[in-house]
Amino acid sequence: MNAKEISLEEKAVKPVVDHLNDLLANYHIHYQKLRGCHWNVKGQSFFTLHVKFEELYTAALTTIDELAERILTLGKPPYSTFKDYIGTSTLKEIQTIGLKDTDMVKAIIEDMATLIEMERELLEITDKAGDDGTNDMVNRFMQFKEKNTWMLRSFVNED
Repeated sequence: MNAKEISLEEKAVKPVVDHLNDLLANYHIHYQKLRGCHWNVKGQSFFTLHVKFEELYTAALTTIDELAERILTLGKPPYSTFKDYIGTSTLKEIQTIGLKDTDMVKAIIEDMATLIEMERELLEITDKAGDDGTNDMVNRFMQFKEKNTWMLRSFVNED
């Protein structure tokens, strides 16, 4: 399949796919960081954060799948190796074992800010390509993170 089959220009779709793969790689690092936070959170906020981190990693996993399937819909292959994810991602892994609960939250806030910035750039690219399907999908992802960023910032008194 190629982009023409869904009424998009192949040339215009290439930067969309490139940025979707970048976003996919970053989401994999974000997902694993959330899993580490979920597994390793301790302290008085355990019950609150354990549930919140699970909610966020479940959403990230769904996002990963949607990103990969959108790339395939556009007729291209999604990244699918850890080597690709680690080599491409601007987000970096962190050691969550022994990390203070509020530092975990701050690390997730930083990730979300980076992802939102990437998504805003992607929205401009999808707009130029006339790719409303990708635009709608990415906008949904961004709105979810914007709301959760506000909640997490309120949790650590940084609102």
